[in-house]
Amino acid sequence: MNPRLASAFAKGRSALVAFITAGDGDTAANLDALVSGGADVIELGMPFTDPMADGPAIQAANLRSLGAGTTTREILMIANEFRERHPDVPLVLMGYANPMVRRGPEWFAKECKGCGVDGVICVDLAPEEDQDLGPYLRAEGVDLIRLATPTTDDARLPTVLDGASGFLYYVSVAGITGKQQAATASIEQAVARLKRATDLPVAVGFGVRTPEQARAIARVADGVVVGSALVEIVGKHGTAAPEHLREYTASLAEAVHSARKEAHA
Repeated sequence: MNPRLASAFAKGRSALVAFITAGDGDTAANLDALVSGGADVIELGMPFTDPMADGPAIQAANLRSLGAGTTTREILMIANEFRERHPDVPLVLMGYANPMVRRGPEWFAKECKGCGVDGVICVDLAPEEDQDLGPYLRAEGVDLIRLATPTTDDARLPTVLDGASGFLYYVSVAGITGKQQAATASIEQAVARLKRATDLPVAVGFGVRTPEQARAIARVADGVVVGSALVEIVGKHGTAAPEHLREYTASLAEAVHSARKEAHA
């Protein structure tokens, strides 16, 4: 596991993983706001024309970003500048295979390493297609973070975990981002099952929108991923978004970071 990611999940509490889309609004200021608000890990979304796993909020952010002419090279530059400002904060790129491999997986992996990217989540790259990207990332010391879902049964789980690193992202609902949330009891059962199969931290996302939801998940998971609620703030406030992002991230961070203390009180 990349040292920055390992550190983020080794604090004796759940980690807040915060997502925004690159090129949507003032990305640098938005990223800084997430960090100042207390996010432990940053996910930077790579806009794509067919984001099949994403709901309306992130779809709209993709369109805004692509409409502004955002390119893969610009996203990597955003990552590089983020790393210069925040040398210790883990940064993960999340997106789809086409933009990642279009210039070749070796090029993409080397660029990620050079720009200080700690991990990559490729939503539409099945474990069976790992050879298309995985070996190149691992050669550069960049974690390939895999997704597990409610339909990932015990027979398939070893395939998902083979070659995975950084953390395991549990998609808590069988659907798209931002539209629904699984019951806490089902998340607890799922996380327990996953942790019996891997030593990787398990972070839970999709449908997490409020501090109350984040707190409930943080009691049982190693990390809580929030995306659509933050992306909606960018869509609503535009260039004025950073302060709103900082305030909302702070409320999420407080809930996530205090959850286990409350559970053991």
